[in-house]
Amino acid sequence: MQGFNNFITVLNDILWADWVLYTIVATGVIFTIWSVFAQYTALTHGTAVLRGKYDAKDDPGAISHFQALSAALSATVGLGNIGGVAVAITLGGPGAVFWMWVIGILGMAIKLTTVTLSMLYRDTSRPDDPRGGPMYVVSKGLAAIDPKWAGLGKLIGGIFCVTLLVSAVTGGNMFQAWNVADLSNEYFGMPKIAAGIILAVVVGFVIIGGIKRIGSVAGKLVPFMVVLYLLAGTAVLVVNADQIIPMLKLIFHSAFNPHEATGAFIGGAFASAFLFGMKRALFSSEAGQGSSPIAHSAARTKEPVREGIVAGLEPFIDTIVVCTFTALIILSTGVWNRAAEAYYPEVPQVISADELGLWSIQEDSLPSLRDPNDSLNAGTQVFLHLEGDFNDRRQNNVHELPGTVVDNNGVLTVEWGSLSSDSQPIVRDGEVYKNIQAATLTAKAFDSVTPGMGKWLVTIASWLFAISTMISWSYYGEQGMIYLFGEKSVTPYKLVYCLLIIMATTGFIKTTAQLDNFTSLGTGVMLWANIPITLFFGYQAMKAYRDYMNRLKNGKMGADFEAPTIEELLARK
Repeated sequence: MQGFNNFITVLNDILWADWVLYTIVATGVIFTIWSVFAQYTALTHGTAVLRGKYDAKDDPGAISHFQALSAALSATVGLGNIGGVAVAITLGGPGAVFWMWVIGILGMAIKLTTVTLSMLYRDTSRPDDPRGGPMYVVSKGLAAIDPKWAGLGKLIGGIFCVTLLVSAVTGGNMFQAWNVADLSNEYFGMPKIAAGIILAVVVGFVIIGGIKRIGSVAGKLVPFMVVLYLLAGTAVLVVNADQIIPMLKLIFHSAFNPHEATGAFIGGAFASAFLFGMKRALFSSEAGQGSSPIAHSAARTKEPVREGIVAGLEPFIDTIVVCTFTALIILSTGVWNRAAEAYYPEVPQVISADELGLWSIQEDSLPSLRDPNDSLNAGTQVFLHLEGDFNDRRQNNVHELPGTVVDNNGVLTVEWGSLSSDSQPIVRDGEVYKNIQAATLTAKAFDSVTPGMGKWLVTIASWLFAISTMISWSYYGEQGMIYLFGEKSVTPYKLVYCLLIIMATTGFIKTTAQLDNFTSLGTGVMLWANIPITLFFGYQAMKAYRDYMNRLKNGKMGADFEAPTIEELLARK
């Protein structure tokens, strides 16, 4: 498993190279300027569309604008908002939140563009079951430019679908199941695999009904869970109201300045805040991935741009609103940078683990607890800090050494992992921290204000968020399977998808670092496939957007004014 995880790490270093991140930011800036800040249009006109002002029952499509947005949001407003934000702050520091905001705002323009393109090229041959997504954009779009390019378009569309499936089973499936299982085990002692089985059964029941059932369930579930979470978050922020302004200042300051390693936080520089803030925002909002256009393509409308404008609301709701609430809760309560739960009275000695430059510590006894009411049980993940070679990712010399509490014939000890280093590192201070993971960290933040609140609220929210995300991502993967292998592949795919939910809770993934590796892989491969498609065909979306806004301004909307086809748009000078 360690070798496989190292391979994924190397692959992620390629997928998430600095120039890739800059390309995504540049893409958002390009379409923000090109559309003359379409974010404003999404917040104003988009909300009017959601209220049903422009709905028509005879328009082609399977679900309403609201249901389409809910279905897409059910995939984005998930554990990325609870666990993903916690991961970003844990790995990148408070400054990561600022970069999440940046991507959230720029992501509104990217998502408007990608959804508009998918609506322009969607297949409405079956009006009650339309299909769309980047795979149809590139296959139909290249064929329209030159029939000789049809084969290339189908190939690129197939590559996108492969990346879609990778993301569906990692971030859209295993990330969700792992977090829920970890949280339920932490608070209720529920066996992780039991949580996986329950999730698999519930998800399986919903996805059997297809997009109409998914849209119906999401339309009820998403508003309920978002309002519930925000109300509870508001209660926490009211208690910590005096910390909100200082935390906002800390976010802005840490976004551009190195944050010193203190407490449980390992420290980080501008690069780590930028990297992890970008990754978690992209994972949470899916901006640039090309997944949510698949859900929006089922919307009931004759105006492609209209659904694109509605889609622009997604990153705002997901990242600017929900993720910010989570970030302020974690930061204002201080759990991200908490004191150590245990310690070694004498600082352990670092020893060589083998001849390949791996190091560990000699002490394997259970460390002393600072709070007698706390406990270290078999299976508890812990870590301590080592100082050694320069940490490129963090821009300092601090590293985490992971460990696991194990039961050796009735005696609890710690089985420490190893660290690769050219020179012998030293233990910084002997302080031992519980490795509080992702969503569990957010729950601890709620508990620090009102004991028991995190236990119940975050657990319930995590289950709801995870289920909603998994059902939508199942549909995305299903559409990829249909494009690649046809209708007959759907049933086997759904079965495997549900089995992977259970697999994620069997101990296959153990730490936050491994979790971040898998979700980063899924997000990264999709960005590499979809961003080039968006940039190549983006001018078509912008043409359609300007045409729509002109007709809206001049009152040329409704049954008497049909939206131009993609051929008509491209023929115009």
